[in-house]
Amino acid sequence: MEVKEKEHPLTLKVMRLTRPSLFSSISVTCDARDLPADLLNADLRQDMAIPSGLPYTGIGQVLLLPQSFGNIYLGEMFSCCLCVHNSSVSAIQQVNIKAVLQIGSERVALLGGETEVLLELQPDDVTSSTIQHEVKDVGTHILVCAVSYLAASGETLSFRKFYKFQVMKPVDIRTRFVNVQGSSDVLVEAAVENITSAPICLERVSMEPSPLYRVVALNSLHQDPPVDPSNPLNPSNPLDPSNPSKILNPSNPSTLSNPPNPLNPPNPSNPLFGPLNVVAPHETRQYLYRLTPSEGPTLTPSPEGSATLGKLDLVWRSNLGDSGRLQTSQFQRSAGAPPAEVVVKLLECPATVTLEQTFDVVLGVCNTGTRTLALRLEALPGAGSGSGCEWHCVVCRPLPPLLPGACHRLTLTALPLRTGIQRLCGVRLRDVTAPSVCHEVIGYGHVLVTPDSSESLDSLALTHHLQQLCVT
Repeated sequence: MEVKEKEHPLTLKVMRLTRPSLFSSISVTCDARDLPADLLNADLRQDMAIPSGLPYTGIGQVLLLPQSFGNIYLGEMFSCCLCVHNSSVSAIQQVNIKAVLQIGSERVALLGGETEVLLELQPDDVTSSTIQHEVKDVGTHILVCAVSYLAASGETLSFRKFYKFQVMKPVDIRTRFVNVQGSSDVLVEAAVENITSAPICLERVSMEPSPLYRVVALNSLHQDPPVDPSNPLNPSNPLDPSNPSKILNPSNPSTLSNPPNPLNPPNPSNPLFGPLNVVAPHETRQYLYRLTPSEGPTLTPSPEGSATLGKLDLVWRSNLGDSGRLQTSQFQRSAGAPPAEVVVKLLECPATVTLEQTFDVVLGVCNTGTRTLALRLEALPGAGSGSGCEWHCVVCRPLPPLLPGACHRLTLTALPLRTGIQRLCGVRLRDVTAPSVCHEVIGYGHVLVTPDSSESLDSLALTHHLQQLCVT
């Protein structure tokens, strides 16, 4: 036999406090020459939910109250109202309301935790309390509401209600770390994807570095100072003839005044995604940050072989200005393999060369280690099979001793054998003191190989002559 639950004179209701939404209507219209004539259009003009002058857009101007509990996302503020109503005909004494949010094995007191507030409710009276909690965990949350009161018999009675809801992730963040060649800097690329069901506006996406690093955000556009075209002699004009020191001469690098630095931080007042960064559902925004080791303590990885870089801080707004904030955990980057002792850079290389005419390529070989290196230049077996260029005089040549921190200019001569964009590769550097250690120089440049000018003119004349024969 089932035991009927005891009825209480008090009624508890929990309502989530959310912002309303704009009512969107379905505009059904037709041409005035159709059978309904102007009947449907007249209904649209009389609909108070449709803005005046925009009857066919489906945009509403009336606010719609929430019809369901809705979705709760990580980083948002969960707000709800607890209402207790006395539905009896007599007064109820010592009414106490408590609310606890249970997250897994953790319990967070939201209402009536330390001090108990005892109320008296007259017949048909209502008392309400508002609670707020910043959601910091994903998964299942259970709101436990308990009400206790003093019955007419002098006995203290109580009842509880449970409300279960799910907290979901608002964004998906994917990161990638890239080492800057020749330095200890690290590039952090973060892709932020909106995985909610509605658009969000990203107000701020910033990188908070660890104490061992300094950060430079590379998410803004460079903005050159305006130049008045009507006054070419303006001192602010970089091509002012009256100031020869400001004239840019590409052939003489010493005449460059304040050359552009690609690593110079852009203007923060000119964001890459515009002043209003609205991200639609399943859209992604990519952000780039450069981390430079700060002066002071040396960078020592953790015992697990990883270094702490920092964390990402996001602030956004959703429906009608609802704010949310999310901070990621600390980014851990694996220490990985030790840096290479030899760094090869491309210093000089022509962009366009002529077929079967040799050209020079200048490489910079730098010793980033702590010992003197004795290197030997070698050609890889079958180097010309996969490339359209053959190296001249690259068989086995020793290089001068390379001291720690020093650089050596290495000039190589190549012969292009195939037209088109060709990749320069096929040589390596071997450490004489440790013959098993090789530093392969691969993919350090491309050149565009064009046919001989005289040959191209002859082929053009032959083509023109054949066209004339076809016409006649």
